[in-house]
Amino acid sequence: MSSLLLLIPIALGLGFFYLVAFLWTLRTRQYDDLEGAAARILFDDEPLENDAHERR
Repeated sequence: MSSLLLLIPIALGLGFFYLVAFLWTLRTRQYDDLEGAAARILFDDEPLENDAHERR
C-alpha cells in the first residue's frame, strides 16, 4: 500500500509533463506539414553552384 503512495503521484506528474509537452508541440505548429516531410525525402536537393565547380 505504501508503494501506491509513491507511484500514483509519480504517474500523475509524468502524465501532466507529457500533456504539457504535447500541447507545446501543438502550439509551435510542429504538426502542420505532415506530408511535406514525407515527400521531401524522395527528391534530391539541387546542387549549389559552388559544389558543381568543386567537383570538376
